[in-house]
Formats: sequence, C-alpha cells, structure tokens
Amino acid sequence: MKTSVIGFPRIGTLRELKFASEKYFRKEISEEQLKETAKELRKTHWNMQKNAGIDFISSNDFSFYDTVLDTAVLLNIIPKRYKELDLSEIDTYFAMARGYQGEHGDVKALAMKKWFNTNYHYIVPETEDDTKIKLSGDKLWNEYAEADELGIKTKPMLTGAYTMLKLCRYTGNKSEKDYVGDIIAAYKELLQTCGKKQIAWVQFDEPALVLDMNDSDKALFHQIYDELLAVETDTKVLLQTYFGDIRDIYEEVIKMPFAGIGLDFIEGKQTCDLVSKYGFPKDKVLFAGVVNGKNIWKNHYDKTLKVLSGLREKGIDTVISTSCSLLHVPYTLENEEKLSKEYTAYFSFAKEKLVELSELGKLADSKNYAEYEIFEKNHKLFSGSRDCTNKDVRNRLSKVCESDYVRLPKRSERQKIQKEEFKLPKFPTTTIGSFPQTKDVKANRSAFKRGEKTEQEYVDFNKKKIAECVKWQEEIGIDVLVHGEYERNDMVEYFGESLGGFLFTQKAWVQSYGTRCVKPPIIWGDVYRNKPITVEWSVYAQSLTKKIMKGMLTGPVTILNWSFPREDISIKDSISQIALAIRDEVLDLEANGIKVIQIDEAALREKLPLRKTDWYKEYLDFAIPAFRLTHSGVKPETQIHTHMCYSEFTDIIPAIDDMDADVITFEASRSDLLILDSLRENNFETEVGPGVYDIHSPRVPSVEEITNVLKIMLTKIDSDKLWVNPDCGLKTRGMKESDASLRNMVCAAKKIREKAQ
Repeated sequence: MKTSVIGFPRIGTLRELKFASEKYFRKEISEEQLKETAKELRKTHWNMQKNAGIDFISSNDFSFYDTVLDTAVLLNIIPKRYKELDLSEIDTYFAMARGYQGEHGDVKALAMKKWFNTNYHYIVPETEDDTKIKLSGDKLWNEYAEADELGIKTKPMLTGAYTMLKLCRYTGNKSEKDYVGDIIAAYKELLQTCGKKQIAWVQFDEPALVLDMNDSDKALFHQIYDELLAVETDTKVLLQTYFGDIRDIYEEVIKMPFAGIGLDFIEGKQTCDLVSKYGFPKDKVLFAGVVNGKNIWKNHYDKTLKVLSGLREKGIDTVISTSCSLLHVPYTLENEEKLSKEYTAYFSFAKEKLVELSELGKLADSKNYAEYEIFEKNHKLFSGSRDCTNKDVRNRLSKVCESDYVRLPKRSERQKIQKEEFKLPKFPTTTIGSFPQTKDVKANRSAFKRGEKTEQEYVDFNKKKIAECVKWQEEIGIDVLVHGEYERNDMVEYFGESLGGFLFTQKAWVQSYGTRCVKPPIIWGDVYRNKPITVEWSVYAQSLTKKIMKGMLTGPVTILNWSFPREDISIKDSISQIALAIRDEVLDLEANGIKVIQIDEAALREKLPLRKTDWYKEYLDFAIPAFRLTHSGVKPETQIHTHMCYSEFTDIIPAIDDMDADVITFEASRSDLLILDSLRENNFETEVGPGVYDIHSPRVPSVEEITNVLKIMLTKIDSDKLWVNPDCGLKTRGMKESDASLRNMVCAAKKIREKAQ
C-alpha cells in the first residue's frame, strides 16, 4: 500500500523557524535571510519524507505563522486596516498575526482560536463588506515548484472552501452566503492553475465536516463542491478530513466525484462503521488515517493491519495515512538523550511516524506479515507489560464521594464573606500570573539544570526576581499581586516535573501558535503529588507585601490536555488523579496563609468532543466536577480564581459557571468581547475579568483604549463583579511593553473607578 502524510511540523528539529522569525521581528536579520531559513527547512522536511518512502508528500503545509492565515492571504481575505499600513507583503502578514505598532500605524492582531480539539491556535480570517475573495498570491505554486526542483512531486494542501467559510468572522452586514460565489470562483481558478502546472493531486483540508452538520451546512458543502468538481482539469482532488468522523455527510461524499477521500480512523469513532455500512467506491482512493498524528505512542501494528486488511477485503483502494497533520507531535526522538530505552521504546514522534507508515505499507502488502521481524518486534512491545500502576492512587480515587465535589457555603454567600475579608476597591486589578521571562531568568534555570549553579544559588536568584516583581507591581498600583513564576519553565511542564507519573523530554517541542512552542510532558503512569510544589515560593512572595498574593496553580484538565495522555486508561481517570494531586496543593497553600488561589484551566475546551451531543456524557460530566474537587475543601474566605484563554466558550458558559470558582478571567480582547453577551444571557454568577488587552501582541494599549473597553464591559457585567486584567500571562512579553501596558491598565481602572463613585 502507498503512504501519505497530511502535513509535517514546520518549526524544525531545534526550533530553527522560531528563532529566525524572532530575529526578524527584532530586525536582526533581513527578510531574505528569514526566507532562506524557511527554504532550508522545507527542503529538509521534503527529503526526510522522500527518504522514508512516503508516496504522497504535502507541500504548502509550511507556514511562517499559520496555514489558515496563509489560505486567507491566498484568497485576498485581508482587512483594509492591514493593507493601509503600506507594509511589505510579509510584514502585512505578520501584522495580521501579531498586530503592529509603529511609524505606519497601530492595529491589533486578528483573533486567535484553538484549532478544533488541539492545543494549536489558528488565526481567524476576517471579512469586511468590501472584501473581494479572489486568488491572490503564489505561495502554493512556488512551494510546489521548489519541491519539484528537488525531484519531489508533492500534493499541495490548503484549507478547503467549506471550512474557510465556517471559520471566517464576518464583521460587516454580509454573511457566509454572500461570499460563496466568490470563494467557489477562487477555488475553481486554483484547480485550473494546478492543472496547467501539471500538479497531479491537490489536498483540500475540510475538518469542519467532522462537526455537527445540519441541512443548510450540507447544502453549502454541495454547492461548493458540485461546482469545483465539475472543473475540467487533470488535477485530482483529495478531500481530507480529520479529528473525527463525517457521519452527517458520509453517504453523500462518497457519491461525489472526489478522486480521494481522507478519513480519520483514530478519532473517527464511527469511521469503520460508516465504511462497513455504506461501502466505499472502487473508483476512489481511501486515504486511511491509521497513524495517530496527535499522540506520541507507537502504532500497534497488529490492530492497524487488521483495519487495513478489512479495507482490502472490501476491495477498497487504500493509502495508509496519518490521522491528521504531524504538526501536533514533536519532530524526532533522535534528540532525546536522557530518557531510557525502557520509555522511548514506546514513543514515536513525527520522523519516527514516517518509518511506521513505511513499515505498515510493507506489512500490509505481505500475505503473512507475522513472519516479519518488524512486526514481531512491535508485537512483543505491545504484548509485554509496563510499570505504570500506583495502588495508593487508585485506592484514594475509589474513595472519593459526591460531597467531595461540593464546596460550601454557596458562591453568593462566599462572595459576601470575601468582599468583607479583602476590602478590595471596585474593579480590582490583577494579572494572570507569569511576568516576563527575561534572558537572565532563562539563563539561571539552564545553568541550574546543567549543574553550573547550586540549588541555593538558583533559589536566591529567583527570590531576588520575585522581590523585584512584587515591588514593581506595588509601584504600578496593582491590587492583587502574583509572584511572577520565575521558577517555572511552562505552566504544565513545571507541575508535571513535581508530580509522580510524568516523563519529560529534552527537545520535543510542539508549535502552539506562531513562534510559541511548548514541550508537553508525557503521562506514563498513575499521577500523584510527592510533596508541596508552589507553597514555598508563594509564602515568600506574600512575606514581601501587605497586599494579597495569589497562589498560582495549573488545573487538572489543562495538565492533562497539554500533556501527551496515556491510551491505556480513560481521560476521566487521568483527570481525576491529577485533580486529587492539585487538591493537596490547594489545601497546603491555604494552610500556609495564601488567601487567593488561582487554578488555571486554560485548556478546558480542548478535549471537548467536537459534536455537541457528546459534550456532557463524554467530557463535561467529569471534567467540571474534577475542577470542583481541587478546591471544594477550602474555607469560605479563601477566594478561588481560574483562567481560560484563546478558545470559544460562549456555548459552554453554564458549564463554566458550574466550576464554582469565585472569579474567572477570560481571553476577550481579540474576540471583541463577544463572550460578554453570553455571560449576561446565562446569568453568569462568577465574578469575571475579561482580558482588557492582548498580550500575544507586542503593541501597547493606550489608557483611552482600555477605558473604552471597560465601559463596554460595564454595559454587560455588574460593576460589583468586574475585575481588570490582561488576556493572559506576560511570560513571552518584554519588560518595557509589559510595564507600559500594565500602567495604562491600572490608570484606566482608576478612571472608571472614580466615575463609578
């Protein structure tokens, strides 16, 4: 069987793209140098796939920031405010992604949201009433030609027209239906151009097909593809889906003249049943997503080959594919020198998954694959056992009862007690947690890890930074302080390092958005807390000030969702184990005098099933109680905060309120405060701090800008429930811009406070 890769990581094995891009932002390298780095990365990635024997290699999966943004630019979906900056093509692109503040003007970045059920973030395309969707740009063909010059024939990929229309934000009077004709015309021209350039295949990514589809959605899909597939061209169209099954439209899709259809056999719960029940046409190619593109565990060949054998028995022309882009897993295991083979034997990153595809292709073509050494080695791995069970953890979890999920007294009574306890001013100001991780902070951590600094030297340095941070916040005038998190490398990795059951990599970086990369921990076994994690740092910070100091924790759902989870136990069990560990930390913080504790659940949405019918039974019914389990044991006067960022929460507001936190902070600035209407409509009881400015952009908001934002908030949120804070932590920002932004934020809060008196 032939093999296919939907997409490949673009950051490079050692994050070369990240560092080159950031140098370009600082004007340390030229545009030509940045593009040369990108070209070398593409060459490396294509050759790697070619050498692994991959038959269908993607091009145009490379991006300087985001492929959805790339598709928007290709289609001329560029809001006027960015064009009017009169910047170069690439700088206009980066202005859309990051915002711009300089001699050419001052604009915010486009909205950023989670990519379906992943930790990747995409840039939301934005149309205006005068937006003219048309083919504009040549990136797709340039990169195809680049690969062709290397002797590699690729299938260019891009976001499909249906998904683009579903992801777009329509800011004017026009709606989705007003752009259908133009987007069809643009994709028709694209297909015709591909045909003229003798491109054999083009891959249209349509992950929106795995969402719930009504009759109107299905009619839109037909309207688009009935016309596109009627284009006379020799280029074959691959309809590529992932992150689930296409149960709502499968019967219709297989009757349409696509040359190939890509289906997810990993997350697509009903994919096998759909193929069995309705069949698959013999005149099409099935790109079977059987190699997991979202997790790092090795493929179980025996199980996969049984699926492939079943497809072959049905006479289906099958290509073995990844379940989604490999963007969501680390680059390669080759840089992991510290993890023992006892562990790495079970792992497969992007480069290793290419080998798995190739080996599965060979085995699938064999009449007796069990005789092959590569199969026997894999079979031996999966038939063995690994030490990952902790009886104490499982025993404790079995004793958790319903009352452990309930905090008393009820929230409205607690809020009165807390207002009397803290005596905070109206519209209290705070930050989300982290402060800028400057070069000296990173150098201190690296030196300690390399053994070049003693533990005491490491601790003393961090205490010095905490003291500076506390003094800084007091000078600015912030009401509820944080300690800055200088001891933390990442909000999940830091906690994982202090919990039993986790493994850690050295260089297994995964792109989260733009130049932001994370190194997710791996959950190897049952999870538990060995000793207090944050207490000493929080107590020290509180000793430096008479103001309230927040204890900062990461919640159980986010720890799981931003890690690579186990596949041998349920998500529910994993989250519950982590919740008990965080509960221990919460109670220790309270016992040591920390009166405000923030338990971040930035990633609550990520494991939410993509189909609404599955939301509660398969996720929210245990994820929300798990959060309550972390804080249900604290006193009424202890205030529990949580934070959520860069996702769509408007449709799960009741569930979020049910988390029973006292205060919640949301990302809101990039989405134009759209969440506020949902809060009001659902009679949201929790006190709330919608972010007043975007920390993922280097621009500094003015006092007037923030004041206007607060005025809008007060039309939709009760004045006694509104907190003032940035969108997210300040870890990735610089000192100068953070200082200016926070001072403007506090000034704006005071202005609003004065008017309210």
